Amino acid sequence: MSPPGKPAYLSKSLYTRGLQCHKSLYLDRHRPELRGEPTPELEALWKSGREVGDFAHMLFPGGVVVPFDGLTKDEQLAKTREEIDRGTKAIYEATFSFDDVFVKADIIVRNRGYWDLYEVKSSTSVKEHYWDDVAVQYYVLSGCGLPINKAYLVHINNGYVRDGDIVPEELFVLQDISRIVKEKQASIPEELAEMRAMLRGKMPKIDIGPHCEDPYPCDFMEHCWQHVPEHSVFSLRGRGIDQWELYRQGVIKLQDVPLDSLNLMQRMQAEYFLDRKSHADPAKIREFLKKVWYPVCFLDFETFGSGIPLFDGTRPYQQVPFQYSLHRIDAEGEELRHFEYLAQPGVDPRKEIAEKLPGEIPEGACVLVYNMAFEKRVLRELGEFLPKLRKRLTAVIEGLIDLMEPFKRRDIYHWRMNGSYSLKSVLPVLVPEMTYEGLEIRDGAMASEAYFTMESIADPAELSRLRKALLEYCKQDTLGLVRLLEKMRAMEA
Repeated sequence: MSPPGKPAYLSKSLYTRGLQCHKSLYLDRHRPELRGEPTPELEALWKSGREVGDFAHMLFPGGVVVPFDGLTKDEQLAKTREEIDRGTKAIYEATFSFDDVFVKADIIVRNRGYWDLYEVKSSTSVKEHYWDDVAVQYYVLSGCGLPINKAYLVHINNGYVRDGDIVPEELFVLQDISRIVKEKQASIPEELAEMRAMLRGKMPKIDIGPHCEDPYPCDFMEHCWQHVPEHSVFSLRGRGIDQWELYRQGVIKLQDVPLDSLNLMQRMQAEYFLDRKSHADPAKIREFLKKVWYPVCFLDFETFGSGIPLFDGTRPYQQVPFQYSLHRIDAEGEELRHFEYLAQPGVDPRKEIAEKLPGEIPEGACVLVYNMAFEKRVLRELGEFLPKLRKRLTAVIEGLIDLMEPFKRRDIYHWRMNGSYSLKSVLPVLVPEMTYEGLEIRDGAMASEAYFTMESIADPAELSRLRKALLEYCKQDTLGLVRLLEKMRAMEA
C-alpha cells in the first residue's frame, strides 16, 4: 500500500483493470495470491499477442526496441529518452511515466516534429474498450512532454491471405482513433484519483455482475464467485431468463429459480436437475440411427489458428488441421480399426492430411463427427487449397453425420449434462469409463499449444512423450464417438 499522501503507482493494464472493476484492481494490488491460474486459452492469447506485436514492428522498419526483460523501469525510461534525444524515428515498447502511471507504448513514430502513437491488437476488429487503453497512453506521453499528432489502433485484417513473405501493410489495418482518445483525456485524472482513493481504503464492496467477464474475464472470479454453487442460476444454458435480474432478486441456487419464468429448454434443464431425471426417446434415436450406414467412420480433427498466417494460402486465425483420429468399422460385426495422423511441427500439414485421410475413408462411407460444422469447414478449406483433391474431400463431406444432433435436440438428456450438449459434457455421463481426467492433454486448446511446443523441443524422449499425449487425446475423442453410438443403439430398443 502506498504511504499516506503518495499516489498509488498504476500502469496501463492496471488502469484498464480499474475501469472494469475497482475490486479487481484492489485485489491485484493487495491480495494477488487470490488470483486464479491462467487458462491454456488465455496463455495462447498472450503468446499470439506478442507475436502479432513483433510483426507490427515491420510496419515501421529500422526502429529500436526498449526491452522489458533485463532492464529496470528506470533503465527503460532512460533508454526511451535516449532514443528520443538521438532522433530515432521509430521506437518499439517505448516507456514513459507521468502522474505515477507507467506505460509501454507498442510503437511510436516520429512525424514532422510530432509523434504518432500505435497500439497493436491481435484481434480482427476494433473494440470500444481498446480506446481507454490508448487514451491513458496518450495522457502519459503528453504529460511527459511528447507532442502527439495521431493515435492509431492496429489490428489484424482477417481477409489477408499469405502468399510468400508476410506483407505487413496488407496484414494489418490502421484505424485513426485520435478524436476519441482526445475526448477521453478530460476524464482520466478523475478516474485515476478515484482508483487511488479506493486503493488507500478497504476493499470495495462490489458484488459480482456482468462486469466480471466484460470486456475481459477477470482472474479473481474464482474468489469473488465462491458463494455461487456449482448448480446455480448461471448454469442455465441458452437465451431466455435474465440471470442477473434473478441474482439481484436473491435467486442464486438452481433449485430456487421460478420454473414458470423459464423457456422450454431452460425449464427442462432445471426440472431434470431438481428431480435428478434422465430420458432417452427410443423413436427419435431409432430415426437418427437409420441415417447411419456401413462402412462407418468416426472422425475428429485437431487444429490451430494463428494471428500471423504460417503457411501460404492461409488467413489469420484460419483453423489449420495438424492431427486427426479415425476409427472405422467396415461392416456390422467387424472389428474396430484405428487410423491416426500427427504432423511434424513447423511444416504445412494440409497436403499430407488431405492425401492420407481419404485413403482411410472408404468411398461412400458414413462419417460420424461431433459438431459437424467444424469438420465440414476443415474439409472444405482443404479442398479449396488442393483443387485436385477437392472431389474426394467433397465426397467425405457428403458422408458426414453429426452425432451431436440428438443431444442438441435433447432426444437424449441427463440432468448431469447441465444443459450442455458438448462432447465433454455428454461423454462422461453416458460412458463414465471414457474420462479425460487422467490425460495430459484434455482439450483442443491444450492440444494446439502442445503441437506448437513440439517445434522447440530438442530432447527426443520429451518430444516422443508429447506426441504420445497428443495421439492419446485425439484417439479418446473418436473412441468416445464409437462408444456413444453403441449406447444409442442400446437405447433404441
